[in-house]
Amino acid sequence: MKSFFKAALAAVLATAMLAGCSFGSGSKSNENEQSTFRVMYYDENQFFQDYGMLFTALYPNIEIEVVSTQRMYRQETTDYEAAFKTFIEEEKPDLIMLSGDQYKKYAEEGMLYDLSAFIEKDKYNTEGIVPGMLDYLKELGGGQLFAMAPTFHSSALMYNKALFDKYNVPYPTDKMTWEQIYQLARQFPTEGEPMERVFGLKMGWNEDLFDLASTLAQAQGLTYVNAEKKQMTINSDSWKSTIQTAYDMIKSDTLYFESKYQDTGGFSGSYEDYLMRDPFLSGRLAMTIGETYMINQIKEAKNYLTDSDKIVSDWDLVTPPVSSQNPDSTTYMNFYNLFAITESSANKEAAWQFLSYITSDEYARVKAKSGFNNGFPIRTQYIKGEEDRNYAAFYSLKPASVNMYKDYDKLSQAFQMGFWSLMSEELAKFKDGTVSLDEALSNIQLKGDELLQTPDPEKGEEASVMPVPRVEVESGSLEEPAENAGESEQTGETAVE
Repeated sequence: MKSFFKAALAAVLATAMLAGCSFGSGSKSNENEQSTFRVMYYDENQFFQDYGMLFTALYPNIEIEVVSTQRMYRQETTDYEAAFKTFIEEEKPDLIMLSGDQYKKYAEEGMLYDLSAFIEKDKYNTEGIVPGMLDYLKELGGGQLFAMAPTFHSSALMYNKALFDKYNVPYPTDKMTWEQIYQLARQFPTEGEPMERVFGLKMGWNEDLFDLASTLAQAQGLTYVNAEKKQMTINSDSWKSTIQTAYDMIKSDTLYFESKYQDTGGFSGSYEDYLMRDPFLSGRLAMTIGETYMINQIKEAKNYLTDSDKIVSDWDLVTPPVSSQNPDSTTYMNFYNLFAITESSANKEAAWQFLSYITSDEYARVKAKSGFNNGFPIRTQYIKGEEDRNYAAFYSLKPASVNMYKDYDKLSQAFQMGFWSLMSEELAKFKDGTVSLDEALSNIQLKGDELLQTPDPEKGEEASVMPVPRVEVESGSLEEPAENAGESEQTGETAVE
């Protein structure tokens, strides 16, 4: 394996030298000193493909030892967070890879090193980084920047301009809410056979009322429970309006659901048939939330099909749905693979040299040439398409500081196991007219509060003897610091104090 890497690194280095490129963002005062650092990653081969080959070619004086996390998951355990922490304590990597929740937790525990000193010393260029990322990570870190990500994932609203023109419907615009998008979708016809008719909007796999309402609520920054205080927050005017909108959307027959329509029409098994079953690709869907895989699939279909005119070609992008209270932020942006230097590391300089490089302009420029299947580079100037489309829709909004599932791991298993059944049962009663929406929400709030106080016997927890107050709340939205996930690991919550 080492001989393979040496040959590959030599080729990369020769290419870089021929191109006359200047790489790296960190200080090069110690570039001739030999140093080593340990980094945790899924797999050694994958690490060198993703990052290591380029970096080692440019910094041959820095040796990288990859600590694979695969061993951690081969152990028999159900407590992966404890196993994760034990792994770090035993393997002692200098650079660790974290989720947003882990980042927040380890920052609070003082396990991570503040990167601000390195940024100031090296005059690290923060211009051109996806808007709001650094502020978002500082917020998760309690005001300090302990980690950075080389890439991010995001979605946008894709729309078929030809269909909008045909039916004289105005194009969607940036910063629209789900309600506004739905009102556009309603203007498209609903008649015709499922495999031939036009649909205004695609909304996930099935028409489950809570699934759809949760999608709408996530964009608005609503939560259904305050995990920290163990209080339900779902019996609010905001949730009532959201569930009512979801109900109206389902009844309108303008939405496309894969579980309802995908299997109709006689699937032959050919790849062409598979492609044409997608209503957006085949030009029968006005709007859908899409990521880069959807764009790549359109390109692939154009190249594969003999009659490429069957595939949608006149399409564009706008930002994903936003909250009317926070129109400049989005829950559709996520930062995975956050890299952080441990406070106990003896190789902080070498680890920072690597981290500053994989978040640099030079790295983004090179990696962007291989496409965006593994996420967008955080340097937005390299997020471009082959056509003149609005790719800024993927990054022009800031990551939102809200998360419907904030501190969800703090909730009892009794709640986690029982809440979904409770929601399904109560909303099914509302859907079939057995109870009003007000009654359904009141029942969910009351029974949910009871579930929150139900102990987990296997953990020996004692039930709380304190009564849980029932509160009527109006979900508030938090202003962004001076940008998600979203779904991502975020910090906002409803205005229950």
